[in-house]
Amino acid sequence: MSEDEEPISGLGRAGQQMLLAVHEHLREELAKLREVISEVAKGRASAVQARSYLNQMTMRQNYWTLGAFCAAYCRVVSVHHAIEDQQMFADLRAADQSLGPILERLRQEHEGIARVLAEVDAALVAMVDDENRLSDTSAAVDHLAELLLAHLQDEEEQLLEPIGRLGIRI
Repeated sequence: MSEDEEPISGLGRAGQQMLLAVHEHLREELAKLREVISEVAKGRASAVQARSYLNQMTMRQNYWTLGAFCAAYCRVVSVHHAIEDQQMFADLRAADQSLGPILERLRQEHEGIARVLAEVDAALVAMVDDENRLSDTSAAVDHLAELLLAHLQDEEEQLLEPIGRLGIRI
């Protein structure tokens, strides 16, 4: 630590670790979601082969399972962003006004991700009605992954230091 750096309090370190843990969980669940889409797609190509618990079900059940998984993941991401916007960002802004522009940009990214989550939901609804629309769902999830993974990285780069320095509770 250099002379001009402030020490990180226990509360600040806990806040940093919590943000990283939540982000890691979101990354892991996103990877699982993408794996499920891949398995469903493989099942469409060779439905006779049972390669996983998902492929042992009928194709209709595969689509419903994928839909439920996607919907649950979308809710988790939405709740996470709502908590950040309403609590963590407010706490950071109150403790250090200079973070305002960063927090506003991240909040706007939350809104963009929310729109993409709605696109994923719409793709899922279309897929349930037409099983040939799996590629649309896969593309929507890929778009979500691209935005969300970059956003999580950006939040970590921009907010871990102030969370630690300011002792922000997550």
